[in-house]
Amino acid sequence: MKTASLEHIAEDLFQAEKNVRTLPQFAPNFPDFDEDKAYDVQELLIEKKCREEETTVSGWKLGLTSKAKQQMMGVHEPSYGVLLKNMSLDEGRTHAIDGFIHGKLEPELAFVFKEDVRGDYITAAQIIKATAYVLPAFEVIDSRFEAFKFTLLDAVADNSSSCRYILGNQILPPEAVDMRLTGIVFRKNGEVVATSTLAAVMGNPASAIAWMANKIAKRGQFIQKGQVVLSGAITQAIHIEPGDHFSASFDGFGTINASFKTGE
Repeated sequence: MKTASLEHIAEDLFQAEKNVRTLPQFAPNFPDFDEDKAYDVQELLIEKKCREEETTVSGWKLGLTSKAKQQMMGVHEPSYGVLLKNMSLDEGRTHAIDGFIHGKLEPELAFVFKEDVRGDYITAAQIIKATAYVLPAFEVIDSRFEAFKFTLLDAVADNSSSCRYILGNQILPPEAVDMRLTGIVFRKNGEVVATSTLAAVMGNPASAIAWMANKIAKRGQFIQKGQVVLSGAITQAIHIEPGDHFSASFDGFGTINASFKTGE
């Protein structure tokens, strides 16, 4: 594929999000469109968003970290995307959903880093050592593809379905959290919609981030001091509708809340 074709795909994805409209899948139409090219499109998209939306990179996110999601998509590993400062929403507030195409919410564990993470063989232990603190988080995932249906390569190009993220107010040092057994109760409008543990994220959220750190190193990138990384969905994603209130209780360090509405 020519660079111009990749730039055209990035432009289509940018305009789809901006104008709240969907696109058909494109990856099946390009036999030579591979993972590297999908991440090339993602980088072009992020550059365009930073320029056009006058924002900057705030961190990273993982997607497809659960075995169930990987099997559903027919893949053997996760994906990653980039977080921007203008994607951040305040915890406990009510947020408009007018800019979402088919937004869904999922609870995650966020890591905030106190030092850079560089190298080709990063381990979960190194991730823990480099982390200033962890905290509960929500990610709003969305897709610019029709009916939320896409291939892995489509999703990667679409910044791994990134949309918004919400960080909680309760922080803990990473060593104070059981990265496998900490339980989560996810509620929508007071009703329990899912329960799980942090082990749902590749057995250990720190392992998921180590995978990502090694993956982005191959493209000359790294986790920077001060950046936030969302380690991946702990439960299934739940569709957001106007008037919905969500909460996720994390054993040992509190609850995160968010509500949604139409309009400003």
